[in-house]
Amino acid sequence: MPDLGKKLPGRPLQPRTASNTLRLFISFLVFYILLIFYARARCFRDPGSAFFDPWTAYDLSYSSVRIGQGDSYIESFNNETTANTKSSSEPDLCIGIASVARHGVGYFQSTVGTVLEGLSNTERADIHLILFIAHTDPSEHPSYEEPWLHELADQVLLYDPAEVDIDHVRSLETDAARAFGREKGLFDYTYLLKACEAVNAPYTMILEDDVVAMDGWYHRTIGALASAEQQTRALGASKWLYLRLFYTEEFFGWNSEDWPIFLSYSILAVCLVACACLGARQCQHRLHSRLSTGAIFMFSGICTPLLIGLFFAAGRVSMVPIQQGVHQMPRFGCCSQAFVFPRSRVPDLVDLYQSKHIGYVDTITEEFAGAKNEIRWAVTPIIMQHAGRRSSKGVNKDTNTRLRHKKKGELSEVEKLWNFGFELNDADALRSEHKFFSGESV
Repeated sequence: MPDLGKKLPGRPLQPRTASNTLRLFISFLVFYILLIFYARARCFRDPGSAFFDPWTAYDLSYSSVRIGQGDSYIESFNNETTANTKSSSEPDLCIGIASVARHGVGYFQSTVGTVLEGLSNTERADIHLILFIAHTDPSEHPSYEEPWLHELADQVLLYDPAEVDIDHVRSLETDAARAFGREKGLFDYTYLLKACEAVNAPYTMILEDDVVAMDGWYHRTIGALASAEQQTRALGASKWLYLRLFYTEEFFGWNSEDWPIFLSYSILAVCLVACACLGARQCQHRLHSRLSTGAIFMFSGICTPLLIGLFFAAGRVSMVPIQQGVHQMPRFGCCSQAFVFPRSRVPDLVDLYQSKHIGYVDTITEEFAGAKNEIRWAVTPIIMQHAGRRSSKGVNKDTNTRLRHKKKGELSEVEKLWNFGFELNDADALRSEHKFFSGESV
């Protein structure tokens, strides 16, 4: 009879193999838990992440600093302590900002202040600024009587009865029409585009009245426009539709239309890990006892799927960041807070908006661009920020009242119009960069 107390050659004891596998799995679990804590600390600003924390992510950081700078600049004009520079006779950029009075909250002053604060005389002279008070009775707007409005603008635009049907515009200002809202907004946008077209500047920038412009936005925008022109030529194209200065990361998650690709790569990763383990065991005899069938199953069938799951849970913006610089953005770009259009495309857009008559600017523009296969550029990092959770379009009308904690599902669509990366800007670094590019001493 064989001696049962002796080990059979070539057969490692199963308890020892199981013990090795268990130790490896416990070590992996410790490592995995540490990764989860790391992801919680790093991915809370990613709206597509399972670790997204809206209460912290929507906090104003750089925006609050920049709004303070813009408001101080406006106040200096109201107090007559700052000299003003106007546009040159041949500006390169026409900026149009339309504004209507809103109940409780208004950001028009801050928007204008952040656009102008910090500009050198040369930069300011290169800009023709049109501030559009979009009321048939402009005195209804609280800023119309403010000294800064007329001092800072190159042109205060009002409805011209010779160009528009004032009675029809007045009918769009009723509460019922405002609740519908899609006609007057498009009408005002078109009217402002036509006013900028008359300036004959090479580029037209249209901003909504609830954005925050970063310090140094001018030189970054001019550089982005040069890059857009160069890349368009490199593509063999002769025209492009717009340059987007704002977008929200909200729509850059793991979108459902891409899941077949994600699933394919995930399955491929599992197979590669299994093949690598089998190959290592085959080539390295000393690994034969460590890489048992159970261990290989653990690595490929448990550990790898868990890591893949954590990769997706961390969020797409965190794991696959949006390309830096000027790049095409044919999908998921939102919204119409800040566009720059080449002068040659303004007539096309005016005709488009007038033909549609009713609708949202961003939706109409994207539908047109998609149908015509237009080139659409965006710049990363973004140059403009939306007012976000403090927007006058949102449900919170009292800027002195702290917003209560909200889950992501409770946020309105307007509150989600927010670029989280913008808040990571450093005010001192941006000011130094701006002075360097404007030729001022740092």
